[in-house]
Amino acid sequence: MASRATSKGAARSPQPTKARLTRVFGAVNVGSFRVSAMIMGETETGELLVLGSGHRASQGIKRGYVTDMRAATYAIRDAVERAEKNAGLTVQSVWIACAGAGLGSHVASVDIEIGGRRIEDEDVELLLYQARGMIQPDGRTVLHAQPAHYTLDGAHGVANPRGLHAERLGVDIHVMLADGAPVRNLMEAVQSAHLDVEGVVAAPLAAGYACLTEEERDLGVALVEIGADVTNIAVFAAGMLLGLRAVPMGSGDITDAVASAFGIRRFQAERLKCVYGSAIASRSDHREMIPVTGPNDAAGDDAPAPAAPLARGADEKNRISRAQLVSVVTQHLSLLTTEVGRALKEMGFSGTRAGQVVLTGGGAEMAGMAEFAQGALGLPVRIGRTPDLKGLPEAHATPGFATLAGLCLYAAEDPVDIRSVSAPRAMRVNFGNGARSMFPVGRLLRAMKEYF
Repeated sequence: MASRATSKGAARSPQPTKARLTRVFGAVNVGSFRVSAMIMGETETGELLVLGSGHRASQGIKRGYVTDMRAATYAIRDAVERAEKNAGLTVQSVWIACAGAGLGSHVASVDIEIGGRRIEDEDVELLLYQARGMIQPDGRTVLHAQPAHYTLDGAHGVANPRGLHAERLGVDIHVMLADGAPVRNLMEAVQSAHLDVEGVVAAPLAAGYACLTEEERDLGVALVEIGADVTNIAVFAAGMLLGLRAVPMGSGDITDAVASAFGIRRFQAERLKCVYGSAIASRSDHREMIPVTGPNDAAGDDAPAPAAPLARGADEKNRISRAQLVSVVTQHLSLLTTEVGRALKEMGFSGTRAGQVVLTGGGAEMAGMAEFAQGALGLPVRIGRTPDLKGLPEAHATPGFATLAGLCLYAAEDPVDIRSVSAPRAMRVNFGNGARSMFPVGRLLRAMKEYF
């Protein structure tokens, strides 16, 4: 979570450290626009350090799905090697974020009879073991199933029930689901890059670790992650992710709209959008003329640049007014925010039940995005960025890398997954060796005491 980050005064540039590392883990975010990788270490004192990070243009990925296995594998391997070069070490396994694959989530609840006595460790073991049976994937793949909080006699929000008395003890489990085939394709692309997969984490959950405070997740907040091809809308409340919707639109669609409107190449449209684009119009936009052709559009150093055709609506110097560009950008942002607003309403995040909206992802980096979204949604909006992690390069301390940083924070925390819960000790004694679990209970109990 964000509490793992260092203070705001921490340096962002990579720095060598003499502290002994007790753990090193890698993360990969496979997006439609870029593939990024990060290697993080944890010291003996529990401090997290970004050892290296890298990124490259994406290949073989469309709207969160692998469309070309060989190209996707190459991009993943290249991004990881760049991070390894910066870190000065290699990783054998990585955590990966999943943004597509038909993500969905639900909350399952289960309770057991306590009879008014004091709650012991064995009661929590039994509760979580029984909660495993509440997972109903309906043919889909379960990415993670985590205990969010406990209930005592129906009262919610209990962090640690041990030592308390109750008639009934309950727990709410957050279950994240995805379509199986796209997840397997993503894992195979990583494995083909000679990396083991530690786990697959839903991108909205990872982004929440980076962008949201514990108080925001408790009070209620919507996280809107604007990717290149997909925008994920996640609603958090009571400390857990309660709802999730995916809109098949993103910042890449704005790039395509600019390219189509002015009859130019995609890379030119992307440059115009990133350098001169804005979600808010100004009075000077009509007077400001911007060049369609960039300095790197030439054929080469020794060859003269071919005469580029004039963009649609451009002057004789192949320039358009900034107002023309902003008009195209805002038209398509209106379409996107309309879909976001509809998704939030479907999930009950509206009216008096709505809170703050946090924008993240590469699409949130455009100038004026928070102001535009606030006017369109009628809700308070802020931009969610990566936390201040020691060693994080300035270039990666942006909303576009928030999911990657959050994935590392998730890996560092390694939350409890109830699928790893074994039968309680009492049940194992009663049923003998046949009831022996494949997973140790000790790790679960230690983790539960630490995180709850």
